[in-house]
Amino acid sequence: MFEQFIETNVPSFRVEVIPILVILILLEAILSADNAIALAAIVRTLPDPKEEEWALRYGLIGAFVLRVGLILTATWVIKYWQFELAGALYLLWLSGKFFLEKYQNEHDAEPPVRAASKLWQVVALVSLTDLAFSLDSVTAAVAVAQETWLVLIGGVVGIITLRFLAGLFIKWLEEFTHLESAGYMIVMLVGFRLLVKVFSDSLVPPEWLMLSCIGLVFLWGFSKREPLEGLDKVEAIADQIK
Repeated sequence: MFEQFIETNVPSFRVEVIPILVILILLEAILSADNAIALAAIVRTLPDPKEEEWALRYGLIGAFVLRVGLILTATWVIKYWQFELAGALYLLWLSGKFFLEKYQNEHDAEPPVRAASKLWQVVALVSLTDLAFSLDSVTAAVAVAQETWLVLIGGVVGIITLRFLAGLFIKWLEEFTHLESAGYMIVMLVGFRLLVKVFSDSLVPPEWLMLSCIGLVFLWGFSKREPLEGLDKVEAIADQIK
């Protein structure tokens, strides 16, 4: 009886699962890039860099818990289109809110757009945004590997990748003018893709097209740097001399 329990519940590390594990890790690493820029844009809305660090840390802990829960219930969740609809509407609301407030702020000369102003709100947004992004990646992972423990390892790698990439993107958001808007454009693209999937799988754009669009958005996001303060001063002095 005990031997039978071990065989059915404890994962066996067979040689043939190594290629599947490599595929899952690469899949999570690739899919983490668009997720990371979205999370970085959300975290950046906090005024204090220390709060940004705490929000990212606790937000990813919450994201990890939710992602593990999603993986463990994935075979049940994918049967109900309502989950994908909720994820799509959330991502579209998040991106739509950003662009609407950005448009209003540019015309009303108000302070920068804030997705949330309190630490706990940003933590919740980070966790929920990662969950919405994970709906697609977990579905893909389950299709690649039928064994739950393999998908869990891929999920853990994805969270670790997110931690490093999001921290890097937070720094880049200060440097590149369009990168924050690019992050929310990617959120909108993923939201639309989930929404289309709810109505018909046949209408969902192929993965290569989606990745190409995200790549172009990334290129636009990195297309313009913020001017350096020292350079601004030099230009100001030059203008005065003229």
